[in-house]
Amino acid sequence: MAVTTDPARIRRRLVQITRLAPALAVLLCCGAALADAPAQSGPSLAATEPATAAALLDVSRGAVAAEHRLASQAGLEILQTGGNAVDAAVAAALVTGVVNPSSSGLGGGGFLVLWNRAEAKTHTVDFRETAPQSADAEMYLKADGSVDTEAARTGGKAVAVPGEPRGLAYALAHFGRLSLARVAAPAIALARKGFVIEPYLAAALENQRERIAADPALSAVFLHADGSVFHAGETLVRPDLAATLEVLAREGSDPFYVGDIAVGIVAAVGARGGTLSAADLARYRPLERTAVVTRYRNFSVIGMPPPSSGGGVIGEALEVLKAYDIATIGSDSVTWLHLLGETSKAVFADRAACYGDPAFTRVALSGLLAPSHALAIRSRLRAAAAVPSNVFGELAATANDGGTSHISVIDADGNAAALTTSINTSFGAAVSVAGRDLLLNSTMDDFSARPGAANTYGLVAGRANAIAPGKRPLSSMSPTIVLERGRVRLVVGASGGPVIVTSTLQALVGVLDFGQDVATAVSAPRVHHQWLPETLFVEDAVPDGDKAGLLRLGHRLAPQTARSSVQAVEVILENGVRHVRAASDPRKGGAPAGY
Repeated sequence: MAVTTDPARIRRRLVQITRLAPALAVLLCCGAALADAPAQSGPSLAATEPATAAALLDVSRGAVAAEHRLASQAGLEILQTGGNAVDAAVAAALVTGVVNPSSSGLGGGGFLVLWNRAEAKTHTVDFRETAPQSADAEMYLKADGSVDTEAARTGGKAVAVPGEPRGLAYALAHFGRLSLARVAAPAIALARKGFVIEPYLAAALENQRERIAADPALSAVFLHADGSVFHAGETLVRPDLAATLEVLAREGSDPFYVGDIAVGIVAAVGARGGTLSAADLARYRPLERTAVVTRYRNFSVIGMPPPSSGGGVIGEALEVLKAYDIATIGSDSVTWLHLLGETSKAVFADRAACYGDPAFTRVALSGLLAPSHALAIRSRLRAAAAVPSNVFGELAATANDGGTSHISVIDADGNAAALTTSINTSFGAAVSVAGRDLLLNSTMDDFSARPGAANTYGLVAGRANAIAPGKRPLSSMSPTIVLERGRVRLVVGASGGPVIVTSTLQALVGVLDFGQDVATAVSAPRVHHQWLPETLFVEDAVPDGDKAGLLRLGHRLAPQTARSSVQAVEVILENGVRHVRAASDPRKGGAPAGY
């Protein structure tokens, strides 16, 4: 489809595509003429070569899409030996913690959304980290009222109670078929025998070298004796992590919370200035929650509820977007990027104001997902101009980190698992447990250290996400399953901080509205708006003509440097033949596996 930045053509196209004429009439009548809008000054956004396209895997039974080829292969091995989607997802997550330790690991937490076809039922598991009992709302505030951002991101005070060991063990015990020992076997083998470092991890090691060097236990694993980092092509062996995983396989998760490993976690955190206690670890439990289900066209979109913002924010965005015939707009048009950016701006404003741990604050999802609220958002949008962020709310007064990983799985029986795990920022808090090679999270930074203060990712939030003992911080993780007529159509999710939400949304729309295969959808150039800062972040691969058109519409553009990575698996029927298609985002260099 030809790209246009002409204001009259943009207006005509919007008139043609709307399904809610009264709402769009408001947009068109209230919008300033694009021709009269002055060009906005801003950074140079010259396009570079687009990201390498993802390879499309097309098989007939089941598939795993993870951010590292070895993780996908581990999941496939489990599927082929009788495991289901949950077994495969857990195996892939454990391997990811070995081969991409900057992204996830046992010292973090996450969310699982799964579809059980035999039951025709959705389940979720929340194994998000929790704040220690010693935490308080002012723990990162300096005497002058400013936020000690370094303490919230690095060292012992940044560490929340890890949830992954108990979360993964819980998922297997309740929804898997295989033993923990069998599912952990691929990760143990890779940690003990070693693996070849790939470019993504090599770049993360180089970027985080100083933080790694500051922690003796961490530097002993990831730095050579001369202080240099491991490079792509070198082999990294992690025997201490292999032994730690063997404890998990043999004894389950209890040693991480009440045993010897728990003692080591408390000691490591305390040595780096934190106050996480043995009691904090002992009281940790994963939780099952009711999924967020949004009806979008002929699909049911299933996501994770708070403390994840993913299910609600994506659902709210889809409620806004369903008014438009997006397929007619075209995936490569300025009109679509403008509509996406403005919709994202609106729903992220609600994220900042409303979302938090439901045990501590009421999150009115029914109101946020109501058609009337979507109509109110559309009434504020303008067809020919970007509206100021304060139109969607105000809050009293971006980084290139990403310690998150996503795995999408569909098995031969039609079950699906969307599993997102995280240690928050790259290499978490840069704190490791000596002798265990257990890297700990920096998830305390996901709280609001002060209402209106930005975290590592530039996100702001209000009092609903303030720090409190035992509380789970707000998350952008967005594991998502899409059903069509009661069968899995798509499993999708992403890594990358707040861009997780918009990246997952764009891939979802790419498949469901634009008719793209998953490889095209996960590879496509992306944009991101999170309300504050008042900036539309644009990947280099977005065409120059589109960037010029967005500038003329009044968007403030900046390069999107945060490395989001989408993993997706879909099921389609062609002439009665079942195709399971999978793709791993080339931005992290992963590859899917299937059979």
